[in-house]
Amino acid sequence: MVENREMRFEQDIETSLTKIGGWEKEAFQDSHYDDSIGIDMDKLIAFIEQTQPKQWKRYLTIHQGDFKRKLMKRFDEEVNAHGMLYVLRNGIRDRGVTLKVAFFRPVSGLNEELQEKYEANRFTCTRQFAYSPNNRNTIDMVLSVNGIPLVALELKNQYTGQSVENALVQYQQDRNPKELVFNFNRRFLVYFAVDHYEVYMTTKLAGNKTYFLPFNQGSKGPGNNGGKGNPQNPDGYPTAYLWEQLLQRDHLMDVFQRFMNLEVKKEKQDGKEITKQTLIFPRYHQLDVVRKLIADVKVKGSGENYLIQHSAGSGKSNSIAWLAYHLASAHDKEDHPIFASTIIVTDRTVLDRQLQNTILSFDHTTGLVETIDHSKSSQDLKNAINDGKKIIITTLQKFPVIYQEVDAADGRNFAVIVDEAHSSQTGNSAQKLKAALADKEATLEEYQAIEEGIEATTPDDQDELVNTLLSQGRHHNLSFFAFTATPKEKTIEMFGTKQPDGSFAPFHVYSMRQAIEEGFILDVLKNYMTYKTSYRIAKEIEDNPELPKTEAVRAIARYQAFHPWVLRQKTEVMIEQFRSVTKKEISGQAKAMVVTPSRLHAVRYMQEFKAYIKEKGYTDLDVLVAFSGSVNVEGTEYTEPGLNVTKAGDRISEKQLKEAFHTEDFNILIVAEKYQTGFDEPLLHTMFVDKKLRGVKAVQTLSRLNRTTPGKKDTFILDFVNSEEDIQAAFQPFYEETTLNEEININLIYDTQSKLRKYNVYNQGDIDQVLKLVRQAQNRQDEKLLGRISSLFKPVIQRYEELPKDTQYQFRVTLRNFGKWYSYISQLDRTFDMQLLEENIFTNYLLKFIPREQREKVDVADKVKLEYYKLQKEFSGDIFLVSEDPESGKLTNKQQIDAGIKPPDERDSLDEIIHRMNERFPDDFTEKDKVLLEALYRSFENNPDMKVVSMAKTNSQEMFVDNLFKDVFQDKVMAEYDQNQQAFEKLVGADDAYYKLVYTLLAKDLYKSYRSKV
Repeated sequence: MVENREMRFEQDIETSLTKIGGWEKEAFQDSHYDDSIGIDMDKLIAFIEQTQPKQWKRYLTIHQGDFKRKLMKRFDEEVNAHGMLYVLRNGIRDRGVTLKVAFFRPVSGLNEELQEKYEANRFTCTRQFAYSPNNRNTIDMVLSVNGIPLVALELKNQYTGQSVENALVQYQQDRNPKELVFNFNRRFLVYFAVDHYEVYMTTKLAGNKTYFLPFNQGSKGPGNNGGKGNPQNPDGYPTAYLWEQLLQRDHLMDVFQRFMNLEVKKEKQDGKEITKQTLIFPRYHQLDVVRKLIADVKVKGSGENYLIQHSAGSGKSNSIAWLAYHLASAHDKEDHPIFASTIIVTDRTVLDRQLQNTILSFDHTTGLVETIDHSKSSQDLKNAINDGKKIIITTLQKFPVIYQEVDAADGRNFAVIVDEAHSSQTGNSAQKLKAALADKEATLEEYQAIEEGIEATTPDDQDELVNTLLSQGRHHNLSFFAFTATPKEKTIEMFGTKQPDGSFAPFHVYSMRQAIEEGFILDVLKNYMTYKTSYRIAKEIEDNPELPKTEAVRAIARYQAFHPWVLRQKTEVMIEQFRSVTKKEISGQAKAMVVTPSRLHAVRYMQEFKAYIKEKGYTDLDVLVAFSGSVNVEGTEYTEPGLNVTKAGDRISEKQLKEAFHTEDFNILIVAEKYQTGFDEPLLHTMFVDKKLRGVKAVQTLSRLNRTTPGKKDTFILDFVNSEEDIQAAFQPFYEETTLNEEININLIYDTQSKLRKYNVYNQGDIDQVLKLVRQAQNRQDEKLLGRISSLFKPVIQRYEELPKDTQYQFRVTLRNFGKWYSYISQLDRTFDMQLLEENIFTNYLLKFIPREQREKVDVADKVKLEYYKLQKEFSGDIFLVSEDPESGKLTNKQQIDAGIKPPDERDSLDEIIHRMNERFPDDFTEKDKVLLEALYRSFENNPDMKVVSMAKTNSQEMFVDNLFKDVFQDKVMAEYDQNQQAFEKLVGADDAYYKLVYTLLAKDLYKSYRSKV
């Protein structure tokens, strides 16, 4: 008969802990635990007496016969002031005497004295631990160090009809947090709820508000692709890893010494600043990744690369801090330090502070962490490296300096931890945008076209890092540890672990799926809504000009998207959705983000939101905007700080924006690229998307919503641009493990080289002549050399210009691809090929001489009008991702690098282009979908009343809009209504808001137009 009582489960765990785990079995009745003080004082004194005899003797001399009471009093004073974790690490000080309450294992095996003191710790395991004089209930199992109870375990056995859920309820309802032993950070440091299949953990009991975290390995085991839970264990209980690994005394003491951390944050609550303390205990995947990385480093030494694919919300900041500290103290078999310095590359000041605070709690060595931020120079980074600083935090911009210094380092090895791309390139984009626009005032269309081009060609931090590594190659004295939730193809190939089949995979995985299933993050695809835009364009001119087809189609699409009518309609949808749904979430604290395609869009939407809120008289919401640089709108320069104002009228600086948005004063944040990545606001519940999102950027942007906070049960996304299929395709590769099918085929460069030669634009003779002059320039360059090189390319360019236009396009694509292939492959594979090198030098020159293809710009604003417009809900529901499909997370190395060259554009008549645009939508428009704004505007503009024009010229806009133009407008509407009652029914009917909308938009536009008339 199998014994299956709960006591059997307890006994099995106790047997493992005492026979293998290094703990001493102790019956509760045999201990001297005093429930009034929450400690076995006799055990603590015996430990101090054995390990610190000189200090103890001095302590006895000071306090004489009252030493026990004095020791207990001082112990409690220190714990109350600093917390149990601090006292465990640092001991207590009393009248000049420092007494350690525990000793930890030395990092190096050379310190025998410290090792002896560590072995002298009293590690006791007690079952049925009676913890209170007022309540004789017991804890199933307690682990104590030197008489101090530190770990509590409530054990439940499925065979008796109970599970881990019963243990959670027991902690919440039967364990009073006001009792000394359950006070936060005063005795117990961690509480585990355990059954045969699952483990949960908390560091703070708070009654029914107690927040438990799963402490499971994952359904496929730690570090592997899978979901929640634990895998089958052929050698015992599925949860045996808890007591066989974590609770083994050496491992547990290491967690207390070098993982646990007291996080202190200041927050505003009801207008008051409060201090919030959280005792951080590593989650299982965090503990596992650090230990596995350190173990691998100890075996392989330096020179290896590691990819850690950990989901957003996985606690990467803490994982990086713990890994950095462990790498800084890692020793090889001969007890020599493996790395001279550990360098963290990040642009997050939050991580800087968090890491320094975390490491300071482990080690009080002055100057252990050196931060080289934006205010410091590359020379400061060089000095930190050369001075042997153990942990250095620096930015991606200063990253290349590391290579210069490590090359010069004599026999020293370095660990480099790379934080995920959290800062988008908004600063660079703003500078490029300013250069592209110069001093001209651009339209919405121009802003979006330019910014989309800049964003597409500006590498993010992940790209920048990979490009830098490719240009430098591998170094035997550098080890890289790259953390990311969304690895790209090149990132996987650069940092991933090569598999036997030639594919690449992350070293360690904590998947998006597991994080969602375990409740660490929310599934942002659960409540997704897409809107469909239908419209009809009418030709406004009599001519039927021929236009470049692709550019004209894009221009018409942009024209309708940027039409003031469309922006206003979307604004109404967003604000009313926010007020009806979002505002009620998270106990009324929920916030929303609006993602726009350009800075000018952000400004326009800010104006629309403010106007609509004012028009409706809403007092329960306010809006902020975020973008870099400045935007010129009708001669006025707009900046983020200039647009963002508090209720008191004070400007909000860029540095203050995040904090301001977190307050109750603001609910909606409109962004243009900025804050699409790296923005962490747990109260963010809803996102309105009016921008095309692709691949990694889609995942990073929408993941701004996934942070959890008390009361936040779900998220909501309303998307005006992207389809359900688009978003599913973007998320799927990163849902579980992201792998790369195979390494790149190096020999494809030769196929591209052969293809180039077949165009007969140049031959080997041309290459030889140019290279001869290039080599000559390396020795000496006279005043004619550059001109002679230019002359050699003249016949080559002539042959190119004789090619048909479409063939020229194909040649340019192939030429650019050859250069990109060579740059990539020459660093990936160190095989030297002189012919390829020479051809690459030649083609780089050739690209500079080929004339740039000028694409015809198309302006349709004066040629077409928006006749009908309909905005309607298309999809609403959950977007499902595929689980446990090994193919769904595989990326394939792009065997053709995109040259970024657009093909020549065909031409077509404007009539035909409009016809094809309108064909995309079903003919289901009604007269009520007619855009009256445009028709009325044309009517006033084409037949202006000079009296009204004079009103505009001699009065302010406010006077014109609010008073003078109202009667004129009403007369015109009634006249039009007589001609077409169905179309104008909505305007003159009961919908007062609609009438105001059309009137306001029209009056403002006409005011500007009339004032400009001579």
